[in-house]
Amino acid sequence: MPSSRPTIADVAQQAGVSIATVSRVLTGSSPVVPETAERVHAAIASLNYVPHAAARTLASRRTDTLGLLLPEISGAFFQPLLRGVEAGVSEAGFDLLIHTTQSRPGNAPHRPLGEHNTDGLLVFTESLDNKELTRLHDIGFPVVLLHQASPRALNIPVVSIENQSGAQKIVEHLINKHNCRRIVFLRGPSGHEDSAWREKGYRAALKACGIPYDPSLVTCGEFDREVARESIGCLLSDGSSFDAIFSGDDESAIGVLLALRAAGIEVPGQVAVVGFDDSIFANTLIPPLTTVRAPTEHVGRQAVRQLVRIIQGEQVDSRLVLPTDMVIRQSCGCTV
Repeated sequence: MPSSRPTIADVAQQAGVSIATVSRVLTGSSPVVPETAERVHAAIASLNYVPHAAARTLASRRTDTLGLLLPEISGAFFQPLLRGVEAGVSEAGFDLLIHTTQSRPGNAPHRPLGEHNTDGLLVFTESLDNKELTRLHDIGFPVVLLHQASPRALNIPVVSIENQSGAQKIVEHLINKHNCRRIVFLRGPSGHEDSAWREKGYRAALKACGIPYDPSLVTCGEFDREVARESIGCLLSDGSSFDAIFSGDDESAIGVLLALRAAGIEVPGQVAVVGFDDSIFANTLIPPLTTVRAPTEHVGRQAVRQLVRIIQGEQVDSRLVLPTDMVIRQSCGCTV
């Protein structure tokens, strides 16, 4: 038999305060000592308590504000994503609140964005844990996920990109156009879904072209130039033989180019290099980077549109996957 929903009395008991005090914290009707308020918020988070009145009015209460949760906002990848989100929010007539979760895990007692100050949330991969996503789902709060699959049984709408086919096409280009056979793949962070799908595309390309998969050619790039540079340096020091490198993203491709240049290896003369994302700097690298263009700005805009439709009570696609395109430049060996 399912356990009963926690009550305001349960919150009061756990926080060691009166029910009236919990009520004052929830409504903000009168001041509460900060230390006491913190205990109340911690109890609310621990019990996953939602006031019945709040649950009943979630659909009608409006803040005209959307929230965006990101692990960080630095780096070239997040700039177009933010542009797309900002454009979509402006078009829809909402305000936007942004919170980065790098310094505070998503399951911390303090919830900077949620049903108390927004009408819905956009959640980038690894910015909110499954426990909190489940809580928001259970109270019917609008959420759209970016670049991550919904936890099982929740069916939260997702906006992502076609990682696997994009990766497969660019690796097949290296094989069929440039006769590459020993292709290094630099993975992104562990558990990152985009990286996992790109690796599937890499392996699918090898299989389709009859090239055996060699795990010694797959190493970490972490979507980070310094990690990528170190990884390529290690492969070179170990005497590994390769004629091409597929970087999991364009940021790590910079590290690849730096490592090869430091070793006196010509790109693309001796080793071809390709990336993924088509970041703003990809065309300015030496040589210009062949890569997969990800519609990152469009992802942000479409995610906002999906979220607004949910808020308005409309049905949306459970998974919206936007197409990617290969962008040919000189780093793979093509002359354009």
